[in-house]
Amino acid sequence: MSKLITTLISGILAASVAPAQDLASLPTTPAAGGTAGDGSIFTRKDARTITLAIPGPRGPILDRNGAPLAQSRVAWQLALQFRQFEKADRDFVIKWARGHLATAKLLYPTISEPTDDELWNHYNDRRWLPLLISTHIGKEQKEKIEGGLSSGLILHPVYQRYYPEGELAAHIIGYTGSVGKLPTGPINFNEPLWEETEGRAGFEALFNKELTGQPGMKKLLYDEQGRELLKDQVRRPRPGGAVVTTLNLEWQRHAEEVLRDKARRGAFVLIDVNTGEVLVMASRPSFDLNMFIPGIGTKEYDALKDDPATPLYGRAFQSAYPPGSCFKPIVALTALNDGEIEENTTIDCPASITLGGHTFNNHNKKAGGAINVKSALASSNNIWFGKVGMRLGSNAFLGTARRFGFGEKTGLDLIGETAGFLPTNEWMLSVQKRRFMDGDAFNLSIGQGFLEVSPLQVAQAMAGIANGGVLPKLHLIHQVQDPFGRVIRQAVPERRNWLGIDADAIQVVREGMRRVVEGGTGGSADLSFTELCGKTGTAQWKISSKTNLAWFAGFLPYDEPRFAFAAVYEGRPGENPSGGKNAAPIVKSFFEPLKKEFKEILAPAPKALEIIDEEEIPAAVEVGEATPEEGVLRAQEVEILETDEGADEPAVEEVPRALPVDPDEIPEE
Repeated sequence: MSKLITTLISGILAASVAPAQDLASLPTTPAAGGTAGDGSIFTRKDARTITLAIPGPRGPILDRNGAPLAQSRVAWQLALQFRQFEKADRDFVIKWARGHLATAKLLYPTISEPTDDELWNHYNDRRWLPLLISTHIGKEQKEKIEGGLSSGLILHPVYQRYYPEGELAAHIIGYTGSVGKLPTGPINFNEPLWEETEGRAGFEALFNKELTGQPGMKKLLYDEQGRELLKDQVRRPRPGGAVVTTLNLEWQRHAEEVLRDKARRGAFVLIDVNTGEVLVMASRPSFDLNMFIPGIGTKEYDALKDDPATPLYGRAFQSAYPPGSCFKPIVALTALNDGEIEENTTIDCPASITLGGHTFNNHNKKAGGAINVKSALASSNNIWFGKVGMRLGSNAFLGTARRFGFGEKTGLDLIGETAGFLPTNEWMLSVQKRRFMDGDAFNLSIGQGFLEVSPLQVAQAMAGIANGGVLPKLHLIHQVQDPFGRVIRQAVPERRNWLGIDADAIQVVREGMRRVVEGGTGGSADLSFTELCGKTGTAQWKISSKTNLAWFAGFLPYDEPRFAFAAVYEGRPGENPSGGKNAAPIVKSFFEPLKKEFKEILAPAPKALEIIDEEEIPAAVEVGEATPEEGVLRAQEVEILETDEGADEPAVEEVPRALPVDPDEIPEE
């Protein structure tokens, strides 16, 4: 990072505002504080001493391995550089400027052409400084046009924000915008050499103070003929600090590619169960952050804002969806923990059940028979969970859901994160004008009704199930460093909530979620290198347009879980997606190509060899033999077992679609 910043600063400082003759042959009397260093010069109206601020380069935003997600680089702006004319009147100055503007337009057709008044006023008040007439120009374009510059045209170097990955993690990183246009009129003391920027969204806004560099100072001295006598760098600009995220760039890039291939609109989140670090948080569609640099036009912004696909909306953490059957593990944990059921308790599950005139169907409209909790999770049986939900009552399992993070923001450094929604008694009485009823409990227990969650919250809940005892506090920032590389903020693994769930209950639900993949509704997510635990889900989302969602969420591996995830697939109006058909393949397509990398991460650490000094072995025992007393060999190797690969994929089953309950049709309790 320091090498990049040094190069940027050197490039800026080496560029002259108005190139003149060799400074070594000219007077070097400084003009401190804007006062005259040589009175005979400053009694003349065309002599000037100017103090300017050199904006410091903005610090980088990096992934967990130091790869840049946002950085500063040098760009250029085409500019008019006036000379000092002996007998200049308005017509002469404007004619001179228009001639050079015509040349500039041939080189760069999209220049902005100042009005006659702007040209004349700039000459009168600011001719020692360039008049910028273009937006930012990159290195390639600069090299094409610099050979055609006339004596009145220059390429003015500036710092430019740059996002090397374009639209990757755009909703998280954010973008910058101009603090304000450069001043007009007489030159102010310490005004900036070019427009300064500030964070406007995402990390750029949240960490604007830490990322903003400290400006340098430059003093210029001109005689009455407009010749530069002195260019003195009083203070070098200092770069801003660095924000190091927990994101893995390679995994984030891969996740976004998978979403492009598998979902027109959707999201994917991956969390480290032990540390709470968010490793991937991808939303589709997205937008190119470089569209906002140096500024986005009204037409382009309106096109993004009015796009029906809502690319400015970060679905992974801003969308509030019904969770569908991904909510069923919470109901199962509550029932097991409260003693309402046991591991082998069976409940009869007919094809449908009628409440208050409304009929709830099982997903396949077939009877499931008498099944236990593991089978109910594997087959995602609506009737089983509806019956258990009514036994428990809505408040019981909604209370568990709150401990797993639903209904509250995660606390990550994000702008616009949704808290989702979990109904309360107070809300029911205030809005629905009634208390929770059996129909509510049935509907909520299958993830429909008034529930709203984000993919990030679902992944967080899965991390809680995988962790077993506590809900980990999530992190998106690994470190914040100052310009000198000193760490001023460091993420530390923390507990967010005690879950208060019995370990045996957790184990039963984990086993049920393993069966979801091994022969259940989530078979299309089965991985060749580890045991995956998951839960499919399908939910009615926008009932008026008949738009449904598909979910697949879970963790891996089954034994000693390390990663939790959630994937959501937004269906088209009229489409009938399912978790097994549409969301589970997203998860498989993410993990399977990274098989080698994940196997290395998940493999147990090899144990060291136990070495015995030959001199300590009794003389009667030869090297390599076991001692009769201890039975210890000279060197013992511990075998490390590899997991089997190439298991057949289980068949994909239809996932249930939850139906809302009409409050008018719900019977009184």
